Amino acid sequence: MLNYIWAGLIIASLLFALGHDYSDLRDDTYRNRAPLPVTVQLPEGYDPAEPESPATLLIEPATYQAHYGVEATPAEKYPGTVVHTERGVEWRFNAGTTLPEPLATMRSVLYGENPMRGQLVGFEQRDGVATAQLTFAPVRFIKLKAISEAAVNSVRNAVNLVIGLIGLLALWLGLMRIAEASGLIAVLVHVTQPLLRLIFPSIPKDHPALGMIALNVSANVLGLGNAATPLGIKAMEELQKLNRSSDTATDPMVMLLAINTASVQLLPPATLVALMGMRVGEVYIPIILVTAISLAIAITVTLLLGRLPMYRRTNPDIAPATVLPANEEGA
Repeated sequence: MLNYIWAGLIIASLLFALGHDYSDLRDDTYRNRAPLPVTVQLPEGYDPAEPESPATLLIEPATYQAHYGVEATPAEKYPGTVVHTERGVEWRFNAGTTLPEPLATMRSVLYGENPMRGQLVGFEQRDGVATAQLTFAPVRFIKLKAISEAAVNSVRNAVNLVIGLIGLLALWLGLMRIAEASGLIAVLVHVTQPLLRLIFPSIPKDHPALGMIALNVSANVLGLGNAATPLGIKAMEELQKLNRSSDTATDPMVMLLAINTASVQLLPPATLVALMGMRVGEVYIPIILVTAISLAIAITVTLLLGRLPMYRRTNPDIAPATVLPANEEGA
């Protein structure tokens, strides 16, 4: 079902992007190839033979607003460079120049963080001032390109996350095997059993799942982040050994998932500490309060939902075992 939901969201986003881009093309929002009248103030001693010369671009506000059909007003002056190339005269804005819409969007699409540039068509110099028609590269399918780039970035981030988790999973699962073989898990089960059995009453006494759950909860409480993931996986594996169904979660499995989602924390996550440094103390109390409240709500709601008839009918611990027809018995 989740795959269908994601597929539907992707299709909907593509349709939205195509509709938005079609509207831009129909209305010619970015005035592709349409020349914008401008004036260029040339420096004293300007020499057309020089490949590059610093200059100042002037755009009449009324002309700009009528050209793009917007209310945005351009700045009085835009410093930049006049560049003479084989293809003609080119204007380059200085790096960091703030541009009005839609030029700002055009720059981000065409050049990213690099300075924006355009062709000065009909460049005519006279008395230190030149008039010209400024044109830019065509801009099309902005939303569709943005969605495509977001999809590629998401895939790249997912791969990086998975690769980073491989070593972490191997390390912690290996430590769990050592702890289990040395009897540390059994000791942890004995210590934490009185409290955990109040929340997980259906788990048999002294079962290893209780120890794995305790380790998983401890990792979350201490703000270890991804280190809790392999512990949670191991806890789910132990709980599945008690599950009579291969495709339906039991109440303890649902409870463990709810606790992990609430993720009560006494220490800030390592990522937050790396980002905020010593300022993390400002959010320490809110983190404890919010996560404690979310944990209480998660446990309460899980216990209440588990008592509803519609959920009890599908509970593997309560639902009767499947009985094969007579002609299939012994098959």
